[in-house]
Amino acid sequence: MNREYHRWYSPNLQREMELLVYGHSGARVILFPTRTARFYDYENWNIIESLKPHLENGWLHIFALDSIDQESFYCFWAHPQGRIQRHIQYENYILNEVIPMTAAKNPNPFLMSVGCSMGAYHATNIALRHPQLFSKIVALSGRYDLTLKLGMFDDLFSGYYSNTIYYNLPSHYVPNLPEGEQLDRIRNLKVTIACGKEDSFYTNNRQFSETLWGKGIPHDFQEWDGMAHKAKYWRQMLPAYL
Repeated sequence: MNREYHRWYSPNLQREMELLVYGHSGARVILFPTRTARFYDYENWNIIESLKPHLENGWLHIFALDSIDQESFYCFWAHPQGRIQRHIQYENYILNEVIPMTAAKNPNPFLMSVGCSMGAYHATNIALRHPQLFSKIVALSGRYDLTLKLGMFDDLFSGYYSNTIYYNLPSHYVPNLPEGEQLDRIRNLKVTIACGKEDSFYTNNRQFSETLWGKGIPHDFQEWDGMAHKAKYWRQMLPAYL
């Protein structure tokens, strides 16, 4: 299985960024890390190994990203507006640096946005905001409203709210999307959401699924028994849903 390490200075983030590439051809996959995790964690958790047949057969070409969550959503010493602005810089890094890099390595037009836990938020938000770039979303054990306190997980904006925050919370902006090109493109995405029935994020997932249906957005909502919020479950989910 082909494996490549890449590192470069990101002008959007003003810092060095790293990622790992797995595979050699097939559909391109932007793989977002879990909460505050690193670009190598999916490999360390044997999740990449679970996808080995897909990679060796040339079906998937995975680009595993690094996280800057500790500089954005989990940077609690910073003002919440600063947190969301840092996230916007991360999005620009992906749009203007990572995605062009994936296309230079592989011209396959089919691009997936994939992630687990906090990575599911990242994967869903960027694809819904820029649906013209993506073909598929796979979001596992995610949360789509970062203002909610869910179990042990706090409101990531400490009670603060702004237009920038609104336009980066799928649970908030999707219900109000007007008819038009963006919504039409979203309706053409292949979308899979999966969550454990005992996960703290389950209610948010179910409500988000209802929101998608309310906007005429087809998707597959998979409910798993238990919490299903660990690598051992994602090792089963990703080969099935990708």
